[in-house]
Amino acid sequence: MRAYGETVVPPRTGKPGRPKAAYRVPPEALHYATVHKTRKKGRVVKIDYRVIFGTEPAVQSALSRSRVSRAINTAFVERQNGTDRNRNARKVRKSYCFSKAYAVHEAVTYLTMYSYNFCWAVRTLRRRVKGEAHWQPCTPAMAAGLTDHVWSLAEWLAFPTVQR
Repeated sequence: MRAYGETVVPPRTGKPGRPKAAYRVPPEALHYATVHKTRKKGRVVKIDYRVIFGTEPAVQSALSRSRVSRAINTAFVERQNGTDRNRNARKVRKSYCFSKAYAVHEAVTYLTMYSYNFCWAVRTLRRRVKGEAHWQPCTPAMAAGLTDHVWSLAEWLAFPTVQR
């Protein structure tokens, strides 16, 4: 998975013993921070942010250019996880649906997430049509500028995955 950086395989040293394991080097342009919540008696009393990749000014600069958020938070990841669990029973605890093979699990994940992003109009993303009183439905892919219409499931399934 190139999303997590390039894999570096250290050269063999020629010395006896186990060779060094391969590791990943994150891309230079990666800016990543985490949120750490301190709780007392079940209530959040303090929130800390830690920059993991990049620098504090680089993370703040990326946030200032963002169209959707100005703060380091977990809201988007948690919303995506909630949507994923809602649409894919294989990711829910105590379910009869499970994947014996990882390839099947991964395939169902792609099916549910891509169909959600391209075929499911989200009420909170709808757009007002200029000069008219009604709203245009909008999918997450439309909001991200990846498409200009809500796809039908048949259209999405028939779309060729390899473009030539």
